[in-house]
Amino acid sequence: MLLFKPNCLPLLIGSLPSDNHRESAKLIFDYTPEIPLWPQLPVFKQEGMILQYVPGFPGMSESDGKLFVDTEKAGFEEELLAFYEEYLMVSDGGAEIDGTRFILSREAANGFYHFLDIAERKRDGLVALKGQTTGPVTFCTGLADQNGRAIFYNDQLRDVAVKHLAMKARWQVKKMSVLCDQTIMFFDEPALAGLGSSAFITITADEIKQCFSEMFEAVRLEKGLTGVHVCANTEWSVIFESGVDIVSYDAYSYFDKLILYGDHLKTFFYNGGILASGIIPTNPEFIDLETAQSLTEKWQKQTQELVSLGIPENIIREQTLITPSCGTGTATSSQALRVIELTRDVSRRIRG
Repeated sequence: MLLFKPNCLPLLIGSLPSDNHRESAKLIFDYTPEIPLWPQLPVFKQEGMILQYVPGFPGMSESDGKLFVDTEKAGFEEELLAFYEEYLMVSDGGAEIDGTRFILSREAANGFYHFLDIAERKRDGLVALKGQTTGPVTFCTGLADQNGRAIFYNDQLRDVAVKHLAMKARWQVKKMSVLCDQTIMFFDEPALAGLGSSAFITITADEIKQCFSEMFEAVRLEKGLTGVHVCANTEWSVIFESGVDIVSYDAYSYFDKLILYGDHLKTFFYNGGILASGIIPTNPEFIDLETAQSLTEKWQKQTQELVSLGIPENIIREQTLITPSCGTGTATSSQALRVIELTRDVSRRIRG
């Protein structure tokens, strides 16, 4: 049973349409000071979902501007051995994770360092700190080998990827926990929107849950909470059954799909699980159509539908975060600011 009760506080999803890490981090603290997160700026190529987490992965090669894992290149087996040796040194407690391949460098994640710097000065007002890592399914289906085959379908490369990402997440949580007792780590999984489709027909629920299990364990070793963010519809039973602490979803567009998993939702809430309700639209088509009042009313209507499942309203309110439906990295600056403002204002109305 989780002890953390966010009580409908606002929380953002990582990406912003900016080229200034410092200003982005300051903006996040201005609007969501209780649970800030570090900004990812996809305007920088190295901050793409795959590229940001590739550094340190064995066998990386490039051809015609495209990165891939080359298992046939000279020295690959040595690189693989060096990876596992370093992983075991850290995971067995014999070496500090700082200084290893598992950190996020300033070049890859400059926003994280500005975020830590501001959090140091504002730590007295913090409720929690949030980081994010590309999820294992998205990473392993987005990165291919020399034959163009996604590494998810190579058992050894998938194992490396899960351990690699788990350690990147653990390092973030370790750094954040110095500044705040409560930390949160989201695994961003846009690829899971394809779960059940022909493209993912050979990926099983058990494989996905096994990947998540190892990732979650790494975060919990540093006493962090785990979250999975999917910005479209998916087979939600897989997420609920993974043992995750926080389910983050697009409540604006897909609540009608999530509510179909009534038994899972009841069990999740009664076990202390937290629902990150992405009630603020990030689709440019809808951003300017909504107001804080209209979105608050939409959330309240959804809450009553959850109540009709047999979940007490006080539990729903205690165990909910108010979020955008997704990141705003592809929006305009004015649209992104409106999403952030709406997130803050809807949270205030619900809590007020």
